[in-house]
Amino acid sequence: MRYIKLGRTGLDVSPVAIGAMTYGEPGRGHPVWSLDEEAGRPLIRHALEAGINFFDTANMYSYGSSEEILGRALKDYARRDEVVITTKVRHTMRPGPNGKGLSRKAVMTEIEDSLRRLGTDHVDVYMIHRLDNATPLEETLEALHDVVKSGKARYLGASSMHAWQFAKVLHLQERHGWARFVTMQDHYNLLAREEEREMLPLCADEGVATMVWSPLARGRLARPADQAHATERAATDGAYADMLYTDDDRQILDEVGAVADARGVTRAQVALAWLRRNPVVAAPIVGARTIQQIDDAVASLDLDITDEEARRLEAPYTPRHDFQGISDERELERIKAGIPGYANL
Repeated sequence: MRYIKLGRTGLDVSPVAIGAMTYGEPGRGHPVWSLDEEAGRPLIRHALEAGINFFDTANMYSYGSSEEILGRALKDYARRDEVVITTKVRHTMRPGPNGKGLSRKAVMTEIEDSLRRLGTDHVDVYMIHRLDNATPLEETLEALHDVVKSGKARYLGASSMHAWQFAKVLHLQERHGWARFVTMQDHYNLLAREEEREMLPLCADEGVATMVWSPLARGRLARPADQAHATERAATDGAYADMLYTDDDRQILDEVGAVADARGVTRAQVALAWLRRNPVVAAPIVGARTIQQIDDAVASLDLDITDEEARRLEAPYTPRHDFQGISDERELERIKAGIPGYANL
């Protein structure tokens, strides 16, 4: 494994991250397709044995069960100082007041709960899962700064938002001397390239590393177009997945297959190797459910996509709606209502 620096930090990470949303005890909320601890532990161990040291989770994943499973596995199979753990805060963890959001109270409560579930005294990157429009930015950013200064997080990160919002956040952090976001976790793959317009150039200019969620477009890039809904997750994601991807993506999927066949590799390897062409991408977050999926992700690091292959893969892309900045359910519903034909998806 060839490790890289995470953005402008001195932190060494594998250029592949394991997404622990895949692991969570059934009955602990969503997702319904998550693997229980018995099924998940061998995969986490295999990732470690392959040299992967980068693991991403969140407090909301199976309502804490993901953090518990990941924490116990890493404690048993790895040295804490050799692995990089990221977790997130923002979404609902319990009913009633202060059970969600990015208020100072919520941030301070949730970091303690996450550390307890992970079985560690610190996380390496503490992320906001989305913005919280009900809390002043300054309150959130100062609370996150205090989390870092207390030693409970080494670095800070953010997730999907508009580029103008991220620019504003970085400005406030610099203005007040607060700990800065060093990562941006966003939606980017061959079927979703709107981030190339503003967010990725902003991150490149600011030295912020990106961690890509859904790098294989919920599995669509790993199989032929007529098998787009073949996985349990794709079958249960429903309208949300259909909002992100459309049947117009078939030509891109066909090109991925053609390049993979010509190279004698898997479609997943091609899609992940294409991401690596963009230097601002530090690591795709791979929600591996099988050993083969981990091996494909690692193998993609040795595959270099040529300029001609990249042109073939990129040429069929057409602009689509960008959902990166959606931070609450009402805003999401309003945007969906304005999409022609959305009700028929």
